[in-house]
This record gives sequence, C-alpha cells and structure tokens, in this order.
Amino acid sequence: MSIATMTPEVATSLKTKLDTNTALVAVIGLGYVGLPLAASLHTGGLPILGLDVDPGKIEALGRGENYLKHLGEQMTADLAASDRFEATNDFSRLNEADVILVCLPTPLGKHHEPDLSYVVVAGEQIGRTLRAGQLIVLESTTYPGTTRGEFLEAIEREAAKAGTNLTCGVDYFVAYSPEREDPGRQSHTTSTIPKLVGGLDDASADLAMQMYGKGIENLHRVDSAEIAEAAKLLENIFRAVNIAMVNEMKLILTRMGIDVWKVIEAASTKPFGFMPFYPGPGLGGHCIPIDPFYLTWKAREFGHVTRFIELAGEINHAMPGYVVDRLAEALNEHGKPVRGSNVLVLGLAYKPDVDDTRESPSFEVIEILRDRGAVVEYSDPHVPKSLPVRKHDLGMQSVDLSPESIARFDAVVVVTDHKDFDYGLIAQHAKLVVDTRNAMAPHAEALGDRLVRA
Repeated sequence: MSIATMTPEVATSLKTKLDTNTALVAVIGLGYVGLPLAASLHTGGLPILGLDVDPGKIEALGRGENYLKHLGEQMTADLAASDRFEATNDFSRLNEADVILVCLPTPLGKHHEPDLSYVVVAGEQIGRTLRAGQLIVLESTTYPGTTRGEFLEAIEREAAKAGTNLTCGVDYFVAYSPEREDPGRQSHTTSTIPKLVGGLDDASADLAMQMYGKGIENLHRVDSAEIAEAAKLLENIFRAVNIAMVNEMKLILTRMGIDVWKVIEAASTKPFGFMPFYPGPGLGGHCIPIDPFYLTWKAREFGHVTRFIELAGEINHAMPGYVVDRLAEALNEHGKPVRGSNVLVLGLAYKPDVDDTRESPSFEVIEILRDRGAVVEYSDPHVPKSLPVRKHDLGMQSVDLSPESIARFDAVVVVTDHKDFDYGLIAQHAKLVVDTRNAMAPHAEALGDRLVRA
C-alpha cells in the first residue's frame, strides 16, 4: 500500500472510532490535569483507560474515592460505576489505546533547568507498544519544540528498538494541546475552558480536534504544535510578570505608607487599558513559578537572554523572604525576636479553598522562619498534614483554630486566604497578624497596630 492511500485509510479508521465512541482513550497521569480530562472525555461518551504509577490513586479510583478533593466525589463515583472506565498501572496496555494523552509534570531541576524526564519516559513507554492508527497528544507544559523534538524522538527511538517501522503523520499521529487547569476555580471547568490544539501535521491536528470535541465545548486550532507550546508559556509568563510588577509596587508603597490593595481597587475603576493583579507572599502552583524558566532556558539556545522574565522571577521568588522580614520587624516592635517566637502560618495550600500544595510559598515561609529560630506551626482545613513536595518535607500537622490555640502564638501569618478561616476569631484573639492577602481588611480597625500588611 502506498503512502498516498495509507494516510486516509489509517486516519479514517480512527475518525470512525471517534465518531462511534469506540476509540479507547488512555490518559497517562491521573493528577490535577489527567483526572478531570479523563472525566470530561468519559462524559462525552469515550471509553477511558487511566494510567498512573501511584497504586494509591488506582485503588482510590476503584473505590470511587477522589483524592483531589476540589473535584468532588461525584466525579470519581461516576467513573467507578461505569463500564467505560478502568484505571491501571500496567503501561504495557498502551497498545490497546487508540488515543494516548500524556498529562505529566514538567518540573525544574536544581539550577532552574527544564526536567523533561517524565515526558521522555512516557514517550519511550508509548514507543515500545506503538501500533498503526494511534493518536498521541502531549499536554504537559514545556518549551516550543518539545513535542516534535524530545517527545517524538523518544517514541521513535523505542519503536525502532521494538522493530516497529511506522511513520508519524502517516501511520500514527502526534499533537500538542496544553492543559489550562486552575484547581478550585468555579467559573470554568475542564469541559468549558477553551482548548488549544496544534498538530505535528494536518492529519494529527484533525484527529486531535475531533477527539477533544467529544468532551470540551470550545476548541481553537493553531497552525503547529510549536505555536500551542509557546502560547501556553505566554499565558503563564504574562501572569508571572504582572504579579512581579504588583509585588514590587507593594514593596514601594508599603514603605510610603500607602495601601497597595486600595491602589489596585482605585486603578481597577478604569474600564480599559488596565487589568488587576494582586500581590502575595510568592508564587504557587505548578505553572507560574516554573513555566517562565522553560522559555528562559530555551532562549539561551538561540543566544538570547530573557532579562525581563528573569527579573520577574527574581522578584516573585524573593517574596517569602520579604514576608518573614516584615514579621521580624513587627515582632521587634512588640519587643520580641524571631528566635524563640511561636508563629502560626495560615494556609499550606498555594491558593484558597483547595488542597493543592505544589510550589506553595507557605513552605518557603515556614523554612525561613525555622532557619531564624522560630517555632512554627500551620493551620489549613484542606491540608490536615504536610506531605513531601519537590523541595520540602516539613513533617507537620495542621492546628485547629480556637481562641486558646490562636492566643498561644506570638504572631499569625496569613499566607493563604481560605474562606473556611474564621478571620473574626483570629482578629479577636491574635497578638499580632501579618497579612499577605488582605484577608484581615474587614477587621483592620479592631486589630489596630496588631495588624501588619506584608
């Protein structure tokens, strides 16, 4: 069979399976991205094979339990009750799948260099069982060229070792579609967030668009995988740079005795040319603290230094230290040193009302306080105990808030403004509050000089 006739035959077969909801979709990585994506496509009628190396996740899904609490129990209960969903850690079953979606982390190394090891390993696993008629889509955030470069190369390398002689765009298809998850956001879900899709070729893009259309309402096709990869970075760099700008404004305005939160509120009255961003104790989550460095690293390959982006990273990464410095000044005003002071950090999650602690600035704040000799505890209704993360293993348990527990601390630091916190109770019983989120604003008058903004 010639290439000219092979291409439509293989692609048409997969299109038919997608049309009839008989295409099996394998989702590699059942975390914050993979699990809700699997659920959306399952709701759209497709059979799903979920794969993850964590046996705890596989067991929880088998029981219908959701280990990502912000997504609710109904999602996993529906999956567990369905004969179109199965979760496994047997990656040899990838050859059963007609579509393979890779939803794995892309962290940074010790020197802020990209770590593509998870993506490369997934590509190798796919290559070992590669067969004609498969569509493979990478969702992990990365620098432009990864899908066509490291990812496809890993697939081809292992496929060649296995004696599989298939051609991308002819026998199988590869695309890139960046995840846009925002854990805890109520206004949008995986199904309603617009999805970018870029293929390594037209046939791959066509198939990816058809597949995602099963579970996602709004799709936007771009001309290449590289455009989709770069768009994802631009989205997060835009946020990182603007947050850095407003964090720097906070440093200046605080010294001038001006409330940055009231300044932002005032500026937000302009109906054009301004978008509000808010200061904080540092960046958290998997995207904003990490993704800009993927572009800065790749840019050096082309002889360009991304000074603007790197400066934003420096400002944002310095914020936990600034928070501790403000706390030290406040304790000093109350006649106490940091060393030996009892400090309660409110919030271990990186954002309100979720249990996601990835890259949370709370860890940095706690570690710096410990290094300075403070006795530190934390309270977070969503994170009953701290689990090891990429750079930290605190070994702590959450403290329940009560008049007695609050009163025994020399200072309370608001790092994450969960709605479940009783801020009135905190204002009534705290000796000192350092607020990084403007959460105590309604109680500022009652707190008086016990309130310090950081």
